Amino acid sequence: MAHSAPGKHHRKGLSLVKLTQMFPTDEAAREWFESVRWANGPYCPHCGSTNVQAGIKHRSMTHRCRDCPKRRMFSLKTGTAMEGSKLGYRVWAIAIYLLATNLKGVSSMKLHRDLDICQKSAWYLAHRLREGWKNDSRAMFSGPVEVDETFVGGKRKNMSNAKRKELKGRGAVGKVAVAGVKDRKTKDGLNGLIYAIHKS
Repeated sequence: MAHSAPGKHHRKGLSLVKLTQMFPTDEAAREWFESVRWANGPYCPHCGSTNVQAGIKHRSMTHRCRDCPKRRMFSLKTGTAMEGSKLGYRVWAIAIYLLATNLKGVSSMKLHRDLDICQKSAWYLAHRLREGWKNDSRAMFSGPVEVDETFVGGKRKNMSNAKRKELKGRGAVGKVAVAGVKDRKTKDGLNGLIYAIHKS
């Protein structure tokens, strides 16, 4: 049945089962975030120095920079969307997955139920992630791209006479132009999401 349906019946990506296996504990999620952000070892987010002291005795900060004038303290969350949040790394990892893979977006009420956190925290978390993705200064595409467009709107024959008289012209008049752009190189990753540009 799936093979005869339109489109691909299977897409590459991380399933929810694999996600829970990948992040069984908060410590596993922290190690993953650390491997992504600090692949070459921890560095100071304020000055970029790698001369840092790890394992300091502080309630929320884990590192201290030896080169900053005031020997500033920081953690893995400093300078990220997670900064200042008391939520665990596992909650953030699952939230990122849910927001990145859901086709129609995720409400704060659904996140509150799925992540077992209060609705206010869920709203704050989602808002931070969306703002972070919006302000991402990295290039949107890294390789050759595929572009296609279409016009979305009702057929003229299905419109009322009054609506038909309002339309001046033929073809795409009164319809919305939608352009889809996909990076060929990274189509299976987050950069492979189709960016739709709506223009009336």
